[in-house]
Amino acid sequence: MNFDLTPEQDQLRDAVRSLGRRYGHRYFVAKAKAGEHTTELWREAGQLGYLGVNIPTEYGGGGGGITDLAIVCEELAATGCPLLLLVVSPAIAATVINRHGTEEQRKRHLPGLADGSQKIVFAITEPDAGSNFHRLATVARRDGGDWVLSGRKCYISGVDEAGHVLVVARTEDSSTGKLKPALFIVPTDAVGLTFSKLDMEIVSPENQFLLYLDDVRLPADALVGESLDAGLPALFAGLNPERITVAAMGAGTGRYAIERAAEYTATRAVWGGRTIGSHQGVAHPLAHAAVQVELARLMIQKAAALYDAGRDLEAGVSANMAKYAAGEAAALAVDTAVQALGGAGMTTEYGVATLLGAVRAGRIAPVSREMILNFVAQHLLGQDKSY
Repeated sequence: MNFDLTPEQDQLRDAVRSLGRRYGHRYFVAKAKAGEHTTELWREAGQLGYLGVNIPTEYGGGGGGITDLAIVCEELAATGCPLLLLVVSPAIAATVINRHGTEEQRKRHLPGLADGSQKIVFAITEPDAGSNFHRLATVARRDGGDWVLSGRKCYISGVDEAGHVLVVARTEDSSTGKLKPALFIVPTDAVGLTFSKLDMEIVSPENQFLLYLDDVRLPADALVGESLDAGLPALFAGLNPERITVAAMGAGTGRYAIERAAEYTATRAVWGGRTIGSHQGVAHPLAHAAVQVELARLMIQKAAALYDAGRDLEAGVSANMAKYAAGEAAALAVDTAVQALGGAGMTTEYGVATLLGAVRAGRIAPVSREMILNFVAQHLLGQDKSY
């Protein structure tokens, strides 16, 4: 068992951390409050090869795995720049297209995803279906040689920044008459596709949207894969990388918050010249949060290693555990940091309270802590399905 990164991964971690520090949390917050995107950071990360570390070299990527992309997600978050679209575009879309797309789809989309010039966002969640993808109401039907999509999606990240959206719909299996999932690569300027922004109580330069598909007509090659049989495997191919990279982003955010608080408590002195960090009532909660973040990081490392080794079933359990652990740890770390800083913790200047909304959302999305516990109880503990 080896907990050490490879020399190349160590170099990647150091390089991404250096990039993130040149921008920092002030840049992230300023962009969010101005209603702008982190375009400069994204562009530079793409030019340096960090956005495509998990994409094969033949398509312009770094040839690494989800372990490498998790490093990028964590280190940018650890500098105060947790970029959600890293999860959506390189982790989900690039993985789905690489593993289950046609060769033409790989050639068309992966190079742009690798260098950051293209973004593909992901649309699965619906207003009525919640976490139950078996109840998706978005349907795709054949019309001659085309596909026609109709339905609604919600909480879709970054549609305004993307050229395409990877839409999960349901199609009718002609042999059985049953509905089965299928994925489609839909241009965001397609006729019949509209979207409206959701106002969120989260400080983020990346926005959430309602997405409407009103008889959106697509060519046959918009379907991911060679046939409808690719739909279900393609869908699940993107879920484990999603959970792992979301977890990595949460762990990085937790590290950032604890670092900010530790710097403050190690120098702030108000009682007899002693630093407030010398008091266990201040130091112990921060130390406890640091332990929880480090435990989450270990679970992320395990999940990513299993996924990169092709052990998908084991990776599924570990990825869900990693997401659960990191979501809890990040929320604890940010809340503890705010408390340690006192009134300063609630100011924009100290850059901690600005993360409260994001880490709270991390306990809900992309899959809630309750659904993860259901999954673990069923698949690890052998309990009957409870939902």
